[in-house]
Amino acid sequence: MFSVLAKKVMVKWSMTQNLTFREQLDAGIRYFDLRVSSKPGEPGNEIYFIHGLFGHKVRDGLIEINSFLGRHRKEVVFLDFNHYYAMDVEHHVYLIRMLQEVFGSKLCTNRVVESITLDYLWEKKHQVIVFYHHPSGQRNPVMWPGTKIPAPWANTTHPNKLIQFLETTLRERAKHGSFHVSQAILTPRVNTVAKGLVWGLRNYLVERNLPTIMSWVETQRPGVDGVNIITSDFVDLTDFANIVIKLNNHLLLSEQERKPR
Repeated sequence: MFSVLAKKVMVKWSMTQNLTFREQLDAGIRYFDLRVSSKPGEPGNEIYFIHGLFGHKVRDGLIEINSFLGRHRKEVVFLDFNHYYAMDVEHHVYLIRMLQEVFGSKLCTNRVVESITLDYLWEKKHQVIVFYHHPSGQRNPVMWPGTKIPAPWANTTHPNKLIQFLETTLRERAKHGSFHVSQAILTPRVNTVAKGLVWGLRNYLVERNLPTIMSWVETQRPGVDGVNIITSDFVDLTDFANIVIKLNNHLLLSEQERKPR
């Protein structure tokens, strides 16, 4: 009985999204923060998504993403593989080969970040940029190093501290040579889980603080001095993707203002 209850609690505090890859893609999400692991004791090199608990097989998720891209030839996704668990050299070889098998020529070669425009990607028919935060990917031209996509982590349960952290890291971000992820997420501590045991991450921490976080997002401006990629838990709770996409209107307005009259 206890084990069943404990598992339910773990699920509530481990889940950060309710939507499948396809549902997130349909909703406008184009960046995925991915953590993967083998299953110790399981034969073979199979890799699974993991966040506290094991999720689906990585291959199934990649096939789902590739299917979407096959139907939408001008869409581009960022796959950020940044945490690996219970994986040795063979597992990394298996995963990198899997990425190449599933996406093939859709994979974009590691290049100078400023050269990766939509026009360039459309011309080359590239739709996937993979960031691989492990030495195993260093010599592979379609595995981008993690240094090209820093994602500072606030590690706080307080929305005001989170926003202060996001503002600070935006001021300090590199102006050239890398992408930048603003993690607009709150992270539960042990005492947070204890207080909201039956509620879970979504109901206890995210829902009550999301209005404050989204208010900050709506005031941002993109560009070398501003936001680039923004992440959030439970993107289905708000019109997250459209709110972020609309920030690009600031770039269009700035460009129009610079044109001679």
